[in-house]
Amino acid sequence: MRSNAGYASTASGTVNRQRLYLASCVSLVAIALTFAIRGDILEELSRDFRLSKEQLGWIAGAAFWGFTLSIFTGGQLCDLMGLGRLMGLAFAGHALGVLIFIFAGGFWQLWLGTLILGLANGFIEGAVNPLIATVYPDQKTEKLNALHAWFPGGIVLGGLLAYGLTNMKAGWQMKMSMILAPTLIYGLTLLGQRFPVTERVQHGISSRQMYQQTLRPAFLVWVLCMLMTASTELGPNQWIPSILTSTAHLPGILVLAWINGIMAVGRMLAGPIVRRLSPILLLILAACLSTVGLLWLSLAAAPLSTFVAATVYAAGICYFWPTMLGVTSERFPAGGALLLAIMGGAGNFSVALVLPVMGRIYDARGPNVVLKYAAVLPLVLIAIFICIWLYDRTKGGYQVMKLAPDSSGE
Repeated sequence: MRSNAGYASTASGTVNRQRLYLASCVSLVAIALTFAIRGDILEELSRDFRLSKEQLGWIAGAAFWGFTLSIFTGGQLCDLMGLGRLMGLAFAGHALGVLIFIFAGGFWQLWLGTLILGLANGFIEGAVNPLIATVYPDQKTEKLNALHAWFPGGIVLGGLLAYGLTNMKAGWQMKMSMILAPTLIYGLTLLGQRFPVTERVQHGISSRQMYQQTLRPAFLVWVLCMLMTASTELGPNQWIPSILTSTAHLPGILVLAWINGIMAVGRMLAGPIVRRLSPILLLILAACLSTVGLLWLSLAAAPLSTFVAATVYAAGICYFWPTMLGVTSERFPAGGALLLAIMGGAGNFSVALVLPVMGRIYDARGPNVVLKYAAVLPLVLIAIFICIWLYDRTKGGYQVMKLAPDSSGE
């Protein structure tokens, strides 16, 4: 390896991992803007196109259907077409999806534009997770947490942009066009860059061995947990601007920005925390805080109590997604990009199912009840994570699995 820490030597040659890391971070900002701005404009879409809350749930859910489809396929295409080409597909999808959405004339065009944006988001997630795990093999959980800090950071940026544009009387079309800025930046940053082959290819793990990892009982339990952690984080986040504008009489998008600002800071500070706590203990703490935060948000009516409750909720959900991916990469490294893709796909699939259900509950029972129902998921997670932690203790504690350098290839 060169003395310059920005470079790493891989099986495919020397790569500028600092530049690849930066582009990966900015690409997550693009994903985040699609979430934040879509959450802000739901009420405008409802008014302009005369849509019910359930229809809005289906439109928002299309992003997660697209994400699920592309991340599942992207995880398998990483090694066939290369990480760079996958990022190129994401760039094209972000540009096309925004344009279709801006010029939409009704429900189905809005749904299609959101679906294409979701596909682009999934290609990004399918590429950057194995990319960072490959170029930082000894800091996986730490680096994935730091990488995914840019997602909530991007939601803060998107929330503040949306709030400012609302005050300037700008329409939802102008807000959506803001997604094109980080799209262009990450596209230009990646031009001419060499991409590594994934970690499992470098170590000669065959495709057959990789697919066998998907049937391991421990991994299947982990997928089940991902269904619930993702729904706990992303389901309420899509509805919080609408819900809190109604219940707490606050600009809900500002509360969303506050939540994601805390998440960004928490993920940036994940390194020291992960070194002191095992990832499983961190997930137990996250589930406890998420449960309390959601229940508190469902009761909050005053601005101060709303922001305090949002702080507790944010402190809980901030570690879910990247720590789940980090543990997957550390415990099942032979699964490579495929297992990371399955985790991301499972998370988005669950949110795609949850959003219309939340919309239906919103229509029938009101906004407060939506958050109370959502609190059931982290409550179940507490029990599951405690069982995993107790099992780890019987084996001597949390273990990070390493791939042998002489693993047999195909």
